Amino acid sequence: MNYISEALRVFDSQISGLCQVKEQLAADFENAIETILKANGKLVLCGVGKSGLIAKKIVATLASTSTEAVFLHPTEALHGDLGRVKPEDYFVLISKSGSTEELFKLIPFLSNDSSRYIGLIGTKNSILAKRCSLLFDCEVDREACLNNQAPTTSTTVTLSIGDAMAVVFEKVAGLSRE
Repeated sequence: MNYISEALRVFDSQISGLCQVKEQLAADFENAIETILKANGKLVLCGVGKSGLIAKKIVATLASTSTEAVFLHPTEALHGDLGRVKPEDYFVLISKSGSTEELFKLIPFLSNDSSRYIGLIGTKNSILAKRCSLLFDCEVDREACLNNQAPTTSTTVTLSIGDAMAVVFEKVAGLSRE
């Protein structure tokens, strides 16, 4: 096995996914930024598994750019962590499949207002995607993993969208190095 060629194949897969999402970004990105900037509440990011890990990283980056955000694990939320959610908050739902059961169970406790939901979802025609008023299509043609199962390219795409949002907020806030 040539390890370098395998690593390069992974990079090519992820670059392809990023190029795909770059072409799709358009108006939803601008609408999401405007919506969040007008909001009085914080961003509450939710996801399970790899999507949850990506949500945590996005929250950490948003915190670095003075954007108020928290991670809310759907299962923990249903066991007492809903206290951090306020009526003015916006919810960023992250799911590759768009059919994450834990997110479906959580939504009735967050808000009935679909305008409060932003989706970073890998299946744009899913029920979860349809629940969101703003949707980032994180679908990729193929994961980098050999069996097209493990979230690899899709997590890179999702994380890149979150990073792009954070950098835009940083610019809007006029943050300097100091």
